Amino acid sequence: MNLTFETPLVLSVYIITFLIGLPSNLLAFYTFSVNIHRKPTPVDILLLNLSVSDLLLLIFLPFKMVEAVADMKWPLPFFLCSLVVFVYFNSIYTSTLFLTAISVERYLGVAHPIQYKTNRKCKRTVMACAFIWIFSSLQCSFTYFIVQLVPSNRSDDLSCYADFTDDQLMYLLPYRLEVCLVLFCIPFIITIFCYINFIRILITMPKVSRRKKQKAIGLVAVTLSNFILCFAPYNISHIVGFIKKGSPPWRIYTLLLSTLNASLDPLLFYYSSTAIQGRLKKCIISISKRLNLTSYSWFCGQEKQNSTEMTDASD
Repeated sequence: MNLTFETPLVLSVYIITFLIGLPSNLLAFYTFSVNIHRKPTPVDILLLNLSVSDLLLLIFLPFKMVEAVADMKWPLPFFLCSLVVFVYFNSIYTSTLFLTAISVERYLGVAHPIQYKTNRKCKRTVMACAFIWIFSSLQCSFTYFIVQLVPSNRSDDLSCYADFTDDQLMYLLPYRLEVCLVLFCIPFIITIFCYINFIRILITMPKVSRRKKQKAIGLVAVTLSNFILCFAPYNISHIVGFIKKGSPPWRIYTLLLSTLNASLDPLLFYYSSTAIQGRLKKCIISISKRLNLTSYSWFCGQEKQNSTEMTDASD
């Protein structure tokens, strides 16, 4: 690959994702935390966990920026490589599982409204979230053992989780295929099934307002876009790598798309929660007022300075 092209691209995507994703996910985390403290609902619990997943990726993203600046080599202590790889990939796949759980929650709410309201218990949702974290962590922990235990090509010019020996690939390629099937394909099929039926049922409900239907369509569009644009290319690289017995050279670019998910999930939060919409409006109004006050103060200062200069000139 051409590093003169790759490094600026990778670094630019990381920076954009960090600058957009961090404040928006912090806003979502705060809003859902307040909602859960006041009146917990299963959807808010799931959305809170999704924001935590994104924040974990964003917190460790500066390490990937350092790697990009160093021409895709790992200049930091090697033990950090294993940790960053584990958190990075675990955040990606917990996001797919939480997106799937949200789609199931939405579908049950419209397909079986009476049973859903009767059996809607936050304890079950908390248990489901705990299962997702544990299951995804166990799946992605294999990357840690690959980096740490299997003999590698370690040298002074080290790449982090990029160049693999034949011994490593013997374990890594089947593992990637299994992860693709279990943590992407199955959740994607479930999500498509739930949201197709969710929209179909919602459209036939005359009492649901047009605005709510538009919000539901926006929610579905954002979720499926995340799966198709952010997660699908990366998981397709697992299938191609298994067939060709090696990582495809374009895998780095598919990983960039998966990283962008952290800056796209806030759109899902916006369509999913009126609290997020209200909080965002308050933030925009507050920032606008501060900018106007700053501009007004600067203008008054300039006017005062000009009048002083004119007075001094006349004297």
